[in-house]
Amino acid sequence: MAASTTSAVTLHVNGDTHSLTVDHRTTLLDALRERLSLTGTKKGCDQGQCGACTVLVDGRRTVACLQLAVASEGREITTVEGLADGADLHPVQQAFLDLDGYQCGYCTPGQICSAVAVIQEHAAGWPSAVTEDVRPEAGPPPLTAQEIRERMSGNLCRCAAYVSIVEAVAQAATAEQGKGAAA
Repeated sequence: MAASTTSAVTLHVNGDTHSLTVDHRTTLLDALRERLSLTGTKKGCDQGQCGACTVLVDGRRTVACLQLAVASEGREITTVEGLADGADLHPVQQAFLDLDGYQCGYCTPGQICSAVAVIQEHAAGWPSAVTEDVRPEAGPPPLTAQEIRERMSGNLCRCAAYVSIVEAVAQAATAEQGKGAAA
C-alpha cells in the first residue's frame, strides 16, 4: 500500500480556524494564498531571502515560503490582513501610510509583519547584532535608525523605500509605547 502524500491540517489564521487537506510539501505561503485566498502575503523569491512572505506564527516572524503548512498546524498565524482591528489600522500599518513606507507595495505586507515583530522583540529587550550593551539588566536599547535597519534587514525592498520604512517603524514603536504607558 502506497503512503499518503496528503495530510489534514487545521490552521488558525487571523482568528479563524480552517481545516484543509494539503500535500505534505505545501508551504504555508501557498496554503495562505491558494487555499485561503489571503493574497496579502506575497511570493517574492520563494527561497526565504527577501522577506516578502513574512507572517507572524505564534507572534514570531516566519518566512512563509520555507514553513510547511503541516508544520503550522495548531499555531496562531497572523497575516497582514489580520493586523487591523476592524476599520482601525494597526499602528504599523498606519505609520507606513503616514510616512509613505512603500512604493510599489509588493514587499509592504512582509515589511509590516516584520515591523510588528521587531517592535515586540525590542520591547521585550531582545538585542540585535548592533546592540552595544546586551546585558539583560541594561534593558532595551534605544530604538535608533541603526537598530531598526539591523532588525529589519531580512526584508528587502526593490524600490529602496528604506528611509521611509525606518521612519514608519520608529513612529509605530513610539505609538505602541504610548499605548503601553496609557494602559
